Amino acid sequence: MARIELNNIEKFFGSVQVLKNVSLTIEDGEFVVMLGQSGCGKTTMLRAIAGLETVSSGTITIDGREVQDLKAADRDIAFVFQSFSLYPHMTVEENIAFPLRAVRSSKADRVAEVKEVAKFLGIERLLPRRPSALSGGDMQRVAIGRALVRRPQALLMDEPIGALDAKLREQMRAEIKRLHIARNSTSVYVTHDQVEAMSLADRIVVMHDGVLQQVGAPNEVYLHPANLFVAQFVGSPVMNIADVAVEGSGTDALLRVGRSEGFRVPTATVSHLNGSPAKLGIRPEAVLLSREPGEGFETETTNVEPLGSHDIVDVRVGDETLRARCDSGFARGDGEKVWVTLDPARAHFFDAQTGQSLRRTA
Repeated sequence: MARIELNNIEKFFGSVQVLKNVSLTIEDGEFVVMLGQSGCGKTTMLRAIAGLETVSSGTITIDGREVQDLKAADRDIAFVFQSFSLYPHMTVEENIAFPLRAVRSSKADRVAEVKEVAKFLGIERLLPRRPSALSGGDMQRVAIGRALVRRPQALLMDEPIGALDAKLREQMRAEIKRLHIARNSTSVYVTHDQVEAMSLADRIVVMHDGVLQQVGAPNEVYLHPANLFVAQFVGSPVMNIADVAVEGSGTDALLRVGRSEGFRVPTATVSHLNGSPAKLGIRPEAVLLSREPGEGFETETTNVEPLGSHDIVDVRVGDETLRARCDSGFARGDGEKVWVTLDPARAHFFDAQTGQSLRRTA
């Protein structure tokens, strides 16, 4: 097991800077997921930890030892790629044993280690087969087994299940989580899939344009996004974002969304805005629709997406469109009359210029 520390890491490819003063600590036994769009720098950071990329400046420490100048083979880590990278002429047993042969382990030790890893991953029956006879999920299990057989200090995974179909991805997510819990390994996982990040991570590292945007537990990142990028990247459907204006004082204030009639909200919900230009962020589950007149105001549905367990219903609010998560079958189509209101306890506000979260202090 290992504690990994990145201190002021920068990386240039020519004149292009892809990592910008990145500092991060990954605790011993922690499962950290690096989440971001393609090209944000997450894979470069993973490869820098592994020693597959050199850094332009900064230090990388694994288990108290600086490793930024060491070769990948000297860092005692294992790397699982998106492509399975199995040797087609070798059996599964020979593929898993290959790292042990490279360090000249005895045959008896190789056989014992391979059997243990294969039993743990449930692939004992596959040991005599060649990769061409395996499914995608089985090939990925073999690739993970090959990474684990040396008992590395840390396991690094670069979108390891991205090439699998939806059903296999769901199955492999569960197996990777089980593997992490059983082995208590320090694991770093790269993905652009927020479902993978939310379901696997102890902490999520959200990256954009080479900069760490937010680091936190999945619920913290989802419920308390640090800025507009995180708010709109994490969550499906994405968080509704709209220009707002606040009017009035006293017990209640009027929150006008996109020049709408406005929503009555407790003044405490918006008092920290101090009249500054702001944007409202509200998740679809906090946009509340009703068929009966009540709080809020009347509007019409403009689109319905039936998703089985629930529907996503679009409604017009002033000159903005808000998306609401509703029970399946709530609305049958466009143009239905509904009443809309917001849950003020789940409203987020962001600075209109910087995009940073404007959080209440009390």
